[in-house]
Amino acid sequence: MRRFRRGVSFLPGLRVSAEDEIPSRLTDKAFWQLINDLSEPGGYFRSDNLLSNEVWLQYVIPDLMNVAKPGRVYLGVGPEQNFTYIAQSRPDIAFVIDIRRENRNLHLLYKALFELSRDRADFVSMLFSRLRPADVTSRASADALFDAFDQVPPSAALLTQTVSLVRAKLADNHGLPLTPEDLDYIQRALQAFHDAGPAIDFWGSRKADPRSLRPSYRKLMTMVDNSGQTRSFLSAESVFAFVKDLQARNLIVPVVGDFGGAGVIRRVGAYLAKHHADVRTFYGSNVPVYLTVQQNRTYCGYLAALPASRRASYVDNDSVRPLRAKLEECSRIR
Repeated sequence: MRRFRRGVSFLPGLRVSAEDEIPSRLTDKAFWQLINDLSEPGGYFRSDNLLSNEVWLQYVIPDLMNVAKPGRVYLGVGPEQNFTYIAQSRPDIAFVIDIRRENRNLHLLYKALFELSRDRADFVSMLFSRLRPADVTSRASADALFDAFDQVPPSAALLTQTVSLVRAKLADNHGLPLTPEDLDYIQRALQAFHDAGPAIDFWGSRKADPRSLRPSYRKLMTMVDNSGQTRSFLSAESVFAFVKDLQARNLIVPVVGDFGGAGVIRRVGAYLAKHHADVRTFYGSNVPVYLTVQQNRTYCGYLAALPASRRASYVDNDSVRPLRAKLEECSRIR
């Protein structure tokens, strides 16, 4: 039986302190350098993943909130569902890791939209290229917000304007040296959101597998948790504002890397150890399903070596459990 010990530092001789020393803001230069230092070359996944298909992602949030006290570090995978978990767990810094370079670019698009938006209605307006309805208030529920936008047709002019504003925000304001291919992908993503609107699903522009779950963007933003409350990052202005603030301070860091590969989690762990920070929440989704046995062993080894809080949580598709329970599961991999 393979055993995995948690809390082993990747920096020899360094013990992780309980004191957090993560910067309260990253400069644009430091933000981009951190992305590059932690990232690997992009890999392949079988779908566009413009959004999640996890219909239970909000259901587990009350359980997460019971154990994930504000502060420390969040690690996750995938597109927009991370914002919901970040908004509810309230970390000091978040790293979103995905094998696809396109996911990094999608998160940079989101970064720009959060920063350009005054509020949720502005955000939805720009994301889906729908002019903002005049009667949307800050007190609107997520359902009311999307009800209002349901009545608005897509605007090609707004799409063109948003593409220009996003490029200016990322390339000119932040000085991020994105390639023409990166910027083209961002434009294609905005085009997909324009074309499908809030009804867009996990498969984006590709033909869907009829066996797959296909919740719309609206559904993901308006579903409820196990207490009947909506918890998405678009559920309330205060929730949205928390994510917006982290984005403005460059503290949601998108990273390209393979969870079962050469060491993206190791590199993130080394960065956290250097800054005397530890992980409070790790959102792994269903990543292990896509890994071979050997890759799962590698993944588990890196998980075990992360500097982590004693109360660290591991979140998958439909449950929250202590990270130590995940590592016990890892011990049974043969």
